[in-house]
Amino acid sequence: MLKALHAKIDDPNVIRVYVATLGLGTAYGMAISVISVFLNERGYSETNIGSLAAWFAAGIMAMAIASDSLVKRFSAKAVLVAALFTYATTVLLFPFAPNYAAISALRFVDGAASVCVWVASETILLARAQRAIKAFITSIYAMSIAVGYGAGSGLAYLAADVLPSARTFLVASAITVVTALFVLFKLDRSSDVHREEPEHESAMEDGTKLPLMGLIGRIKASCFATFAYGYFQSSVVLFLPLFMASEKGIPKAQTRLITFFFAGGMLLATNVAGRLGDRYGHLLMMRRLAIVGATMVASFVWLNGLPMMALAVFVAGASLASISPLSLALQGLVTREYSRATSVYNAFYAAGMLLGPPISSYIYQQRGGGPMLYHLAALWAAFIVFAQVFRRDDPAVGRTSAVPVTLPAAD
Repeated sequence: MLKALHAKIDDPNVIRVYVATLGLGTAYGMAISVISVFLNERGYSETNIGSLAAWFAAGIMAMAIASDSLVKRFSAKAVLVAALFTYATTVLLFPFAPNYAAISALRFVDGAASVCVWVASETILLARAQRAIKAFITSIYAMSIAVGYGAGSGLAYLAADVLPSARTFLVASAITVVTALFVLFKLDRSSDVHREEPEHESAMEDGTKLPLMGLIGRIKASCFATFAYGYFQSSVVLFLPLFMASEKGIPKAQTRLITFFFAGGMLLATNVAGRLGDRYGHLLMMRRLAIVGATMVASFVWLNGLPMMALAVFVAGASLASISPLSLALQGLVTREYSRATSVYNAFYAAGMLLGPPISSYIYQQRGGGPMLYHLAALWAAFIVFAQVFRRDDPAVGRTSAVPVTLPAAD
């Protein structure tokens, strides 16, 4: 696989970011798969367990903007290495946290470290990616995360009989340390230096720093997309299984398969969506994927039975999860302030994660699962309208032909 990627992507630093992302994703998958069981065994309520997601998102919010300054001051590589070691430490300490306050603090630091990893990694990818295949490159990044999550969850499941929950965290910490050492010794320090493509300089800034609102205005479509995805993802993970069990009569054990189908749709469609985005326009593809995804989310209300629900979730994952790498690639085309733009981008993602669960839970409690799902579909409908109104934010709108470049061949 690595040889095939090297044949398509001529910068080894991009491949190294993929490897690091896969390693960290594996550690994430192992830790996340056992965290609720571990906390439940320690006597924490479902409300306490759910509220920890807010502490994680708060950590992202607190560090998102500051991560840009860190990257500029110390380099993306240095921030990535430090953040990986910090995450490894939080996972190592997690099973020994004596009370809820300590666990909340660790989740906050976890979020802060995670956003530094994301901003540093995405800065490197956007800086080193060839302009013609940015979405292809960011789609592989998204797939690396998903594969890592799946591998970590699978390892935790297979080792459940011989590896207690507390020790699973220690293994996840060890994997993260190995990943950090790989980045330390293999990634170039100059990996976040912009790849010069003079023929496209007119589409970028002239080197002057935009005001914050000016930068947000430039990347507003990407910010809306990642906010909507953070809002949707954090809400649907919590409430779709509950809706399926309580209102659709699907056994609780079977609702655990929903994450599998969502991730499966994402893995199969993300790279294809990225290639189409590179060819025809990223915002155009984001809009079309949102139309499909919003329809699927609304269909959850009137579909019945696990097979039909699983199919709808699969299509929702294939469409909505594919928007994220496209939105990242789009902002890489309209600004060269990569670290600053990705820090703002991830702040919007965290804002969605913070707002989604409390608003969705209120609607669920007051109106039921149907209206809650309809309001998620309405959020994506609002994005579709927004993306249509600001469709000219995509540089592809001004192209005279569908594709000016040759894309990498499929395997």
